[in-house]
Amino acid sequence: MAEAKIDDLDRRILDLLGRDARLSNRAIASHLGLVEGTVRSRIKRMQTANLLRFTAITDDRQQGRPNLAFIRIKTESALARTVGRQITTMDEVLSVLMFLGRFNIVAVSLFEKLESVDEFVNKQICVLPGVLHVESEIVIKSIKFNERMAKLNPQF
Repeated sequence: MAEAKIDDLDRRILDLLGRDARLSNRAIASHLGLVEGTVRSRIKRMQTANLLRFTAITDDRQQGRPNLAFIRIKTESALARTVGRQITTMDEVLSVLMFLGRFNIVAVSLFEKLESVDEFVNKQICVLPGVLHVESEIVIKSIKFNERMAKLNPQF
């Protein structure tokens, strides 16, 4: 299957939707000087190609889990994807990123209490088969945090 491509017009549509996903096709078309059908078909094509998905964005930091932590995990190389998949199922985890380098995985997580980070790491991460080393960093201040980063379902 060929990789889906986006052009400048798609990017302009995505930029408008990124600022306000509730914009109507008609409003987008008017802003860009297009007909509504063009916008509708472009959005549909991007959705079909999994380049665009509409979702409600919530900020869990305002919902009782204000402590943001980055958990860096070194695994046996052969088990990195398996460990990554297991971590994606954990409620505290917002994102799981695979890396090349010293650590194979970074789990971006939110916690109600700081004490919960240590408990989570020791009781849920360190016990996974293939985990060799874990380091955690707790964010003390966000200078810029983008809640718009969508939770797309990447394939491991």
